[in-house]
Amino acid sequence: MLPRRNHLLLAGLLLFLLGVQFRMVESFTLSERSSKVLTTQLGAKPATAATQSLFGGSMPASRVVEPPHWLGLALMSVGSVAALKSLSMKG
Repeated sequence: MLPRRNHLLLAGLLLFLLGVQFRMVESFTLSERSSKVLTTQLGAKPATAATQSLFGGSMPASRVVEPPHWLGLALMSVGSVAALKSLSMKG
């Protein structure tokens, strides 16, 4: 199935808005479950720091992901090109 005009416009707008989101934040803090999945599935090294819980046990620290600064601009530019291309397509 070929992408139609509305599909390309939606994809372009979503990429543009995702790029704006990446430009507005400096880091994402993953939940405990997401950090565990990242460690087991992707083979990433486990977090070194552990926090103490209220009941005396240690809990694994949550990961902090810092996306590169250029990623937001790249997504915004690809999204705007896709949205403008969709406007030049036939219905």
